[in-house]
Amino acid sequence: MASPRTITIVALSVALGLFFVFMGTIKLTPRLSRDAYNEMKRAYKSYVRALPMLKKMGVSSILLRKSIGALEVACGIVMTLVPGRPKDVANFLLLLLVLAVLFFHQLVGDPLKRYAHALVFGILLTCRLLIARQPEELPPEKRMLSVNGDEQPLIHEAAPEKGKMKVS
Repeated sequence: MASPRTITIVALSVALGLFFVFMGTIKLTPRLSRDAYNEMKRAYKSYVRALPMLKKMGVSSILLRKSIGALEVACGIVMTLVPGRPKDVANFLLLLLVLAVLFFHQLVGDPLKRYAHALVFGILLTCRLLIARQPEELPPEKRMLSVNGDEQPLIHEAAPEKGKMKVS
């Protein structure tokens, strides 16, 4: 049976991956929701207006929106379908992306209700990354310490329980 840690990582990976695929698709095409797509277009125009440096670098609101949307879709697919280390890389990229989006929202002075979802999903991405990076806890029979070539149980497991005497 899978450990609770593994179940948590898989559940968060799939849920976050699907969310970012959905949100990235909304940024790329009006097929899912024309209203949401138009709102994204308007929002990204205000982000580029608030950062004239982007305009000087030749980054238009369309390029910014489509590149962020494409990155969200790509990382969402990796989070949902690809096993192993690439999930952690996609998780980290999405976390950086969420931080950038939070910066944009603060820059244009959006109210909290406009970017609360980004905060929540940023926290979920952080939790998933922290859980995934923790070492797996080994079962008691595998917890051995190698000393001079001899396998010995770890000290805290070798000691008798309180109130009990170890007889050998």
